[in-house]
Amino acid sequence: MSGGRASKARAAARLAAVQALYQREMEGTPLARLLDEFHQHRLGQEIEDAQYEKADIAFFDDVVSGVVARQEEIDALLGERLAAGWRLERLDKTLLQILRAGTYELLARADVPTSAAISEYLDVTHAFFDKGDARFANGVLDAVAKAVR
Repeated sequence: MSGGRASKARAAARLAAVQALYQREMEGTPLARLLDEFHQHRLGQEIEDAQYEKADIAFFDDVVSGVVARQEEIDALLGERLAAGWRLERLDKTLLQILRAGTYELLARADVPTSAAISEYLDVTHAFFDKGDARFANGVLDAVAKAVR
């Protein structure tokens, strides 16, 4: 894989990971079934005439499994970095999954540079939200990075 294709495959994996984590949050899908469903039907598939980028499946699995395994630790880190009066429960469910996935990478994926992890999740944030939410995500992930790296 060339550098460009590898980074696109990781970007696709990150977006899919956020979608998988959102599905798990909303429906309580067991992890093994969730991963299998994404492997079979989502990653690199054509859905409603949209061809999804080929995703780095091992990276996708690591982010989703890692967030699930370390969710209490991740949520505690995030909760400590929210402004006074804010709680994780108040956050949009998609934004929460973006922050969880980004925090997991900052905690557990030393192979991913801090700036790359943050900017990749800001790209995911821009796919769903406006600039204000992206600034919020940037601030939280930057604070997490300073605490864990």
